[in-house]
Amino acid sequence: MAMAEAEASRSPSKRTKQSQKDDQHQPLLPGLPDHIAQVCLSLVHPSVLFSVCTSWRRLIYSSSFPPFLSLYALFSSSSSTSASASASASSSSNSIHFYNFDPISSNWHPLPSTPPDPPLLLFRSHPSFISRNLPIQSVSASGNLILLAATTHNFSPALPRPLVFDPAARDWAFGPPLTTPRRWCAVGALSGVVYVASGIGSHFSIDVARSVEKWDLSKWKKYQVNSNGWEKVSGLRDGRFSRDAIDAVGWRGMLCMVNVKGDAAKEGAVYDVEKDTWQDMPEGMIAGWRGPVAAMDEDVMYVVDEAKGALRRYDPNKDVWEEVFESERLRGAEQIAAGGGRVCVVCGGGIFVVDVSAATPRLWAVETPPGLEAVAIHILHRMSHAD
Repeated sequence: MAMAEAEASRSPSKRTKQSQKDDQHQPLLPGLPDHIAQVCLSLVHPSVLFSVCTSWRRLIYSSSFPPFLSLYALFSSSSSTSASASASASSSSNSIHFYNFDPISSNWHPLPSTPPDPPLLLFRSHPSFISRNLPIQSVSASGNLILLAATTHNFSPALPRPLVFDPAARDWAFGPPLTTPRRWCAVGALSGVVYVASGIGSHFSIDVARSVEKWDLSKWKKYQVNSNGWEKVSGLRDGRFSRDAIDAVGWRGMLCMVNVKGDAAKEGAVYDVEKDTWQDMPEGMIAGWRGPVAAMDEDVMYVVDEAKGALRRYDPNKDVWEEVFESERLRGAEQIAAGGGRVCVVCGGGIFVVDVSAATPRLWAVETPPGLEAVAIHILHRMSHAD
């Protein structure tokens, strides 16, 4: 009786702390060592483990558990306007935010702060471009999120070096200096190698507009030395790819890109990585390139027709784009990412997901953090939680 009264007199916070402490010392599966239990539990979908108990929930975010895919997004403040951009041209940021969406808990988590020195100056809006946003270009490669190109308030390249976020380490790091920092360029990745093509620096140069550089991120991650930096590869025939900020899509050993976005007449080029040569894009591929494009596992290409809201898959044997799904909600698509059987679409500041692995594709919206509009998205492994 006395013991029960003593337990009841304990404060709720003390009881919670004691419960958490007891939970931390409980075995994952009674009767099995934890390292064997982890092997067994790794065969269960993380959403099931998340809903059972705290110790299993903690396990799926640990560095020792196979990571599941999640969504990484660049956001701008929805209240950002050309007036706010002109009000503080020397601000440390033009309201750019980095978040990770956990599909298991359905929560957004801000990424750790970027390095303070040098400060990150990425401008999304400018009073000189009232009806158009300035591009912020990023790619994903070797399991990392990489910022490659953006613009400062005085229209200079904002990133002399790529800025890399590693979800496993939960940390940012600067990559090796670009030979020529640039903006309004083509950026892409293939087999762990990052590519930057064309664009302009602080002013237009035909040499820069024709140049192409690559950076082997996998080697850099292994050795962490700047000697594994940017290398020049075969250049473009002309400077026509410096007209817009373009996603170069890594697909089956090739890098595919067009010189303008949207439904306008365009030129296309395909870079053969093994041969280090450029060739014209197949007619059917360029004819159907009517919006943002991404490749699932660098093997299957998808496009969203931004005028019709139609998601299509490229058939290289027939050189045609075959319709997969259509929805008015996908009209005006700005950027897409593909991975894990899903195609994720940025559209009107919102994020939509299409499950293309299902027998009948289905679409749903991902609610964005309050007051923020999506700029770009990437699919990478979830962040590890701090122990």
